[in-house]
Amino acid sequence: MEINKEKLRRMFPHLARELDGDENQVPITSFRSNSEAGERSMSKRFDGYNPDVIDFIRRCDAAEQAEEIIEYLERRREINHEYAAQLRKQLRDKGVRSFGSKKEDDYYLRQAGY
Repeated sequence: MEINKEKLRRMFPHLARELDGDENQVPITSFRSNSEAGERSMSKRFDGYNPDVIDFIRRCDAAEQAEEIIEYLERRREINHEYAAQLRKQLRDKGVRSFGSKKEDDYYLRQAGY
C-alpha cells in the first residue's frame, strides 16, 4: 500500500512526527544476511540453565532476603529441610556473601557476552 507523506501526516500525526524527528533513533551497526549463521553465533552458555537456591541468594543484599528465599524454596519443596538448615547455618555463621559475590542485574546477559 502506498501513501504520500501528507496523507500519512493527516492520518497519523504522532507517527509522522516520530518518523521525521531525530529522537528515539537506534543506530544499526551490523546485520546478518544469513539467519542460520546468526543463530549459530549466539552464546548458548546458559541455554537450559535453571538457577538454584545459591544463585537466588547471591542476588540478595541482606541476610533477611536470603532467609526468605530459603523459606520459600523449602515450602515449595524445591529444597529439602536438611539442605535448608545447612544454608541457614551458613547464612547465620558466615553471612550472605559467603555464598559468593553479588549477582547484579543482567548478570547472565553479561556472562553470555551480550
